[in-house]
Amino acid sequence: MQQKVTASFNGFDKQVKTSVLQVEKQIGKGISAGKHTMSKNLDWLIQNMPPYLFITMKEEKTALMNLAWGMDTLSSQQQNRIVLDDRPGKLIMAVLDRPGSVNETLNSLRHRPIVYAEINHSLHKLPEACCHLEIQRFEFGGNNGKSASGEAPAKLIQSLRKDILRVLEIRYSDFDATELTRLLNLMWLNNPGYVKISPPERLARGVWMYQQAQKHDGVFVGLDESPETTGGRESRLLFSAMSPPHSGYLAQITEVLQRLDVGVRRSYSLDLRDRENSAVLNSFYVVARNGQPMNRNSRLYAQVKNELYSTRILSPSCQVYYKFISKKLMSGEDSALLNAFIAFCHSSLAHVQPDRFDLEVVKTAFCSHPDIAQDLVQLFRLRFDPDAERNPKQWQDAADKTVQAIESYNTGHGSLDEIRRIIFRTCFLFIKHTLKTNFFVHQKQALAFRLDPGYLNEMGPEFNSDLPSGDPFRITFFFGRAGFGYHVGFSDIARGGWRTIISRSDDEYISNCNTLFRESYVLASTQHLKNKDIYEGGSKMALVLDARKCSGEAEVKQKLHDLQRCALNAFLDIFITSGGKAADSRVVDYYQEDEPIELGPDENLDNSMIEYIARQSLHRGYVLGIGLISSKKLGINHKEYGVTSLGVIRTAVIALSEMQRDPVKQPFTVRFTGGPGGDVAGNAMRLLIDKYPMARIVAIVDGPGMLHDPAGVDSAELRRLTLKDDITEFNPEKLHPGGCLIFRNQRRQEALRNLHRMVVKNGGTVEERWITADEYQRHAQELTFRQKADLFLPCGGRPETIDAQNWRLMLNSQGAPCVDLIVEGANSFITPEARSRLQDEGVVIIRDSSANKCGVIASSYEILANLLMSPREFTAHKEEYVKDVLAILDRRATQETRLIFRRWNQSQRQKHFTSISSQISAEINQNYQDLFSMFQGKSGLLRKPMYRKVAFKHLPAMIAKDNKFRARLTTLPHKVQCAVLASEIATLITYQGGWENELDSRVSEYLKTHLD
Repeated sequence: MQQKVTASFNGFDKQVKTSVLQVEKQIGKGISAGKHTMSKNLDWLIQNMPPYLFITMKEEKTALMNLAWGMDTLSSQQQNRIVLDDRPGKLIMAVLDRPGSVNETLNSLRHRPIVYAEINHSLHKLPEACCHLEIQRFEFGGNNGKSASGEAPAKLIQSLRKDILRVLEIRYSDFDATELTRLLNLMWLNNPGYVKISPPERLARGVWMYQQAQKHDGVFVGLDESPETTGGRESRLLFSAMSPPHSGYLAQITEVLQRLDVGVRRSYSLDLRDRENSAVLNSFYVVARNGQPMNRNSRLYAQVKNELYSTRILSPSCQVYYKFISKKLMSGEDSALLNAFIAFCHSSLAHVQPDRFDLEVVKTAFCSHPDIAQDLVQLFRLRFDPDAERNPKQWQDAADKTVQAIESYNTGHGSLDEIRRIIFRTCFLFIKHTLKTNFFVHQKQALAFRLDPGYLNEMGPEFNSDLPSGDPFRITFFFGRAGFGYHVGFSDIARGGWRTIISRSDDEYISNCNTLFRESYVLASTQHLKNKDIYEGGSKMALVLDARKCSGEAEVKQKLHDLQRCALNAFLDIFITSGGKAADSRVVDYYQEDEPIELGPDENLDNSMIEYIARQSLHRGYVLGIGLISSKKLGINHKEYGVTSLGVIRTAVIALSEMQRDPVKQPFTVRFTGGPGGDVAGNAMRLLIDKYPMARIVAIVDGPGMLHDPAGVDSAELRRLTLKDDITEFNPEKLHPGGCLIFRNQRRQEALRNLHRMVVKNGGTVEERWITADEYQRHAQELTFRQKADLFLPCGGRPETIDAQNWRLMLNSQGAPCVDLIVEGANSFITPEARSRLQDEGVVIIRDSSANKCGVIASSYEILANLLMSPREFTAHKEEYVKDVLAILDRRATQETRLIFRRWNQSQRQKHFTSISSQISAEINQNYQDLFSMFQGKSGLLRKPMYRKVAFKHLPAMIAKDNKFRARLTTLPHKVQCAVLASEIATLITYQGGWENELDSRVSEYLKTHLD
């Protein structure tokens, strides 16, 4: 048996040996033949591929060898492509060139961050093939601006500068050469290989494109009709953009070219990022597949530009993209408009009925009926296309036809049909009441629509009953790729903060979108009441940022800044005027008046963006220059001077005194929402600690965590944190016995539960505990609502935190209020109904429009300083000017708080404090509006000595004392001069009184003048 097995193995060994020898012989012949083929293919590649291929691929020898070896097999490969190199950071492929081959690859790589892409095509078709050869090369990841390893770039960059500068001087003479070294370093930090292998012409073009994107507010499209290397057969399309999406953007760009039947023969795309900025530089060598000329004056190039600009507004992941663009029912430009329609209709309807008009319901309404969607888009174009003749009758006929189609909409599904009719009616009202838009501006990066707010009345009470009373003066809607929002203004000249609400989850996004319009409207209305002491009425700008797909806080911040930059430039597109009309000829303006609108810092508007807004407003020529935004370096920074908190604390101290409590001599307890690192809460804590040592702060609820200390927070430790850190940086050793510190973001997983860290001072030792999410929320509720205190200062937190459903939590188990006095440092922290209920229970509430008005007053005086002084003059006189402004703030806070309590006593202590506050604002605002209209109609009054005296009374003392600045009063915009006078007289009437008492004498004087 053993011999049979051995013999069997011996036979098998012989068979293996024979097979090996045969394979070896065959492979040897194949290698010999392959060497010949490889050499022949290499010759073909050298003769038929663009020379740049061998420059950019000189470090990719393995890939070139694989190409020369295997290119003959392309036709027989599945999908007609072979992989030449595939590593985590790199992919190189050879592909048979077919329409859409590049886009097909890019779609498969959509979720990988491409930092460099290069496409090359052969000049002739492959031997024995019907197609050209296409080489696709991609690099992924990148170092995102961190230092590159290896050789320091200084010597290399210095050696390149001379040749690059020569190219720039000849071809790109508008380049700012002072930026060259910085931009070359940026290229090196992102892609050292690119800098090493690129000739001077390529680097020069790259740095110029980067600078062009910056100069053109974030995006640049250009065309070189005769690149030297192509003999004029191709055009070089240049596209550079700041802050591009982190992935999938190149696929979207190439999809545009494919959709417009533009063939890409070669392309080079470089992604650049540092800690603050990012950019993408694209050079496409293109030909029109149908032979249509591609030049700067061609219709095709105009289409390409518009579509490329639209990629900054339209995301390929949206439903509209799939339903309309991929099926070639709409252009990218029109699809972006349709997305704006959807966002407007949803946010206009969902704040009242969020379930009935859910976002998906609104999207489906448009996507299920492309005919109606297309009709609405065409109706919009008919109204605003600057290149078309606008015929009122043609517009009215088209509008009537659209309305008829909407009203007759009937699919047999009763309730669903009515929902969709309402959605389409809302869209029609949007089109009808828009007075100007930047939709036809070429270099737009977000859309802006200035509306006549009369559309709200046409929508009916069903959809505006939850809004405060009073009609706004204007509503402006903004839509961008990363978010959308509103600016609501209640006066011609209006100011108010700009907030951006960051949505990191689906629930946050939907919830914020549902309430965005109402939040903007309510805050603007509140701001209008608050702005009674200044010449500007109230407004608010609020955007929702879609940060759901962001990979970390760095990406969130970059996306936030990009949305804000895009919205700002859209704002300037429509509000920069010349002779009253929109200055941009692409903006059809049905309003035709200057609109001095001022913005201020609010949630998620940081200092760098504030400075950008000021620079951009001045650069682009807005009527207010840098005065568009307040709290600048050349201004009165709210956090630095604590202007809002000054009013909050002054109001609280006077209120306590009126309630027969001496805050200087008698101890009183305080609790806060808002942390020590914030502007309002931090400065309020600082003022209490520094000026009112009898105050004992017992609770602080901050975003990152909360603190409770029944004996009073250690003042020295809290003072250390003010204006610097969150409450979670508080040293637990400084807690008194029974005190605790709870952390929102310090968590751990235990089984299936998320636990939050909590430290407790137990006797003289600090103990660490871990509490469940439910326990965390119970502590937050206890400290926000039930913590006993004499004074509650809500100086942070979301609007409407205390509402009609939860106000009873402010009462203890015996039904008595947990606080005696609430001074609202945060806007709309308590809803009107909750305020009313709490005051019925005996709580004194000084509402936001009275308590935190000093911040906006300071901002108003900052804008006046910008209009009356040069930057150098303001810097020289800043401390004196600010000192005068702080005195005005103290006076205004004192005047109103004293007046509120005076009127409360006059009402036999029956009226609610918040009603008295609203009444004061309404009186002043009505008088202001009447006076403003009068001064606009009688401009000669502005020059009369009596009225000039009134104007100087409104201004800081140093302006009135200095003849140089006094003389500049007449240089203020006419509307501003009228508004300053109206404001000062209106406040004087209400705060000083006597206007009503003298009515009989004023009537007598009138009758003496006009009757015989």
